[in-house]
Formats: sequence, structure tokens, C-alpha cells
Amino acid sequence: SRSSAASDVYKRQLEYLLSELGMPNARFSITITATDNYYANGKDSLGFLFSANKGGIFGELKKVASGGELSRIMLSIKKVLSENTQLPTILFDEIDTGVSGEIAHKMSAQLKFMAASRQVIAITHLPQIAAKGVNHMKVYKEIINENSFTRIVQLNTDERIEELAKMLSGESLSEASIINAKAVSYTHLRA
Repeated sequence: SRSSAASDVYKRQLEYLLSELGMPNARFSITITATDNYYANGKDSLGFLFSANKGGIFGELKKVASGGELSRIMLSIKKVLSENTQLPTILFDEIDTGVSGEIAHKMSAQLKFMAASRQVIAITHLPQIAAKGVNHMKVYKEIINENSFTRIVQLNTDERIEELAKMLSGESLSEASIINAKAVSYTHLRA
């Protein structure tokens, strides 16, 4: 059927993206079953099962995927869906939870690729993700007269490097963390 062919294409796209994000053995099983009930999008029921390991048993995502796996799966799902819709903006709120290092770098490349055709807003604590953005905003809380206020400010180049250095090494900045932040920022801005 047409919906089965579409789910096969979607499944292959997801598995390819997950392979690119360090999960070469990730597999999905997507089933489409006709029901007697009508829903907003038709009367089919969609089953979406996942296995992270070669020869692994398929199970529900929330039961079989770790935090880092869920982050990569969610990024892949949103990337594939955004390619088939006309979304002008897509927001990722800590899509990098449970990942670090090279995987964060690979995720940032996917985010940058998506940003070529739409506005991408990523809320993150990882320098690999933050450095890839064209603009860098800092969100922080301020307490005034016993009330908390959320503030946002766009960072200039020097402020951005300082913020990336804090992401790399914590609040106490060292010369090494500043040098590393400059290198991360320069490398990611070129890529």
C-alpha cells in the first residue's frame, strides 16, 4: 500500500541518520493497522518500535532507548519531518541530552544543515552545539526584589567566546579554556 511504502522510506531515512549519529545498528519497525475508529488524520493506527543493537529485540522507544539514544532519535525524526513540511522555524530544547564529544559534533552538523532552509533555534549546554549557530543568545535568570526574571541577550564575538569557554570548563575561566573556545568557535563557524 501507499502508506506502507511511505513508512519504508521514512524508516530508511531514520536508520541512515542514526547511523550518521553513531548508531549504525539502529532499526525501526513501523506498522500501520486499519482501525474501526476515525481520528483527526484518518483511521490507521501507527506502531513505532525500535532496536538499538544488532539482533536486538524491538520494543517501545520509551522502554528500550537510553537518554542519549532518544536525543538522537528525536533529532532524526524532526529532521526527516521538517524536510517534508514547510516549517519556517524549528525549536530544539536540549536535543543533545545524554550525548557529548563527537556525537554532539555530528548532531550540530545536522542542525546546521537544517538551518540552511529554515530558522533553527537550539537550547543547549554543549559548546559543540552552541558554536555551530550563526547567532548566540545567552538566557539567564536575574533576581530583583525577591522576584525571578528570565533574561536573554545576544552575545558579540568576545562574549560568545567567553560563554563557550564557560561551557567547556565551568565558571572559572583559564587561558586554556579561552584558547579552546576560540578554536571550537572558529572551527564550527567555518564548517
